[in-house]
Amino acid sequence: MDGAERIPPVPRVAVAHALWAGIDFDRYFRWRREREGDPFFVRFPGFGAALFTGTGSGAMELFRAPVEVLAPPLPNPIEPLVGSASLILARGVRHRQERSLLAPAFHRDRIRHYGMIIRDSVRAELDGCGRGVAWRSGARVDARVAARAITLRVILRAVFGLEDDRRRAEYTATVVAFLTAFSGPLMLVPALRHSVFGHGPWDRFLAARARLDALVDADIAARRAGGSAGADILDMLLAARYEDGTAITDADLREQLRTLLVAGHETTATSLVWALYRLHRQPETLHRLRAELAGAGADAEPEELARLPYLDAVCQETLRLHPPVPIVLRRLTGPFTLGGVALGAGDTVGLAMPLLHSDPEIWADPGEFAPERFLERRYGPFEFAPYGGGHRRCVGAPLADYELRIALATILNRVELALAPRYARARIPLSVPHNIATGPHAGITFDVRSARTVSE
Repeated sequence: MDGAERIPPVPRVAVAHALWAGIDFDRYFRWRREREGDPFFVRFPGFGAALFTGTGSGAMELFRAPVEVLAPPLPNPIEPLVGSASLILARGVRHRQERSLLAPAFHRDRIRHYGMIIRDSVRAELDGCGRGVAWRSGARVDARVAARAITLRVILRAVFGLEDDRRRAEYTATVVAFLTAFSGPLMLVPALRHSVFGHGPWDRFLAARARLDALVDADIAARRAGGSAGADILDMLLAARYEDGTAITDADLREQLRTLLVAGHETTATSLVWALYRLHRQPETLHRLRAELAGAGADAEPEELARLPYLDAVCQETLRLHPPVPIVLRRLTGPFTLGGVALGAGDTVGLAMPLLHSDPEIWADPGEFAPERFLERRYGPFEFAPYGGGHRRCVGAPLADYELRIALATILNRVELALAPRYARARIPLSVPHNIATGPHAGITFDVRSARTVSE
């Protein structure tokens, strides 16, 4: 591609291309790269054109770019979900300040304290204490519903310390309604974000967001009145101070907490579903992982599980094939060159994670689910980047990694599953946008062959 050419060769039927990308992201982006090479432009109606790359060298250029040159794109598809004060959308000095405030909550030493919360949350769901049926022999379960219930229970405990069943049920119903109200069209077509006499999709979303904000505001007020004990993430944020000694405002805290609730459960839930699906499509891989778990003991401590090498490899391979957030987008604040293409302030650049994670120059047999590859070598941050990279890498990545390992191990230690026939034989489900993450276009169901109780 000519580096002097800055006008993107946008397809004439941009809307049709955008729809194809929304329906089958992976195939669309692979088709564009095969047709035009790397990098290539994609136009999103309402958001403009973005220059995408999917190579290791392109990832290196993007992640090593000067901090002051890159910023989140605005308008942003997820801004109504997380809010303009969210760490995800913060820019410049504001981003550095907010990240320094949030980072201690996700330090690896603190993450280990969440291990029992994760294990207990999985067990509660398997026992029928969540949104779905109990995972007993003969039951058919929807993995997506169960995974969301597990990860939402975990993040509610980690953020708010919620143990009261009534309050947790209230939060769960409110968060689910909030996420459901933010449909794909609202996310991808900003023109739809307007009131229709108080009864349109945008009105319903705003009402759902207001209900969630009311819950969060009530917890903030109660915690400020009762004092902070440092027991959960909310306590930590209330006690934290910026470099100038000031505390976070209630309005900004609300949006950071809303971000943690949304991003802190949807992405990990999606990864858990894909891990279960992939394992049960490959009996030999599942058998090897079960053997490793059996060697550790059915009731091994979470920290011991997190160190198991094949479990780690399975989780990494799942994230390679199914990164929950498949694109990284940045708006330029000054001149920048990506893949030989000269760009300027206001232009948008992006990294297509599925392309990076299937680059044949990096990955042998990239379409195969082969956890062994992660036992054979370590992949660098410009080859494997499921949580992004550079100074904007996901601050919650340590918790997401830890939670995926403990949750997957706990499920496999408790139950034996079989994919429902339609999923066992059919092609791999399409991955489509679900609010802040992408995941299977429909729930994936399993049949429970056998289950054991905790005491067995």
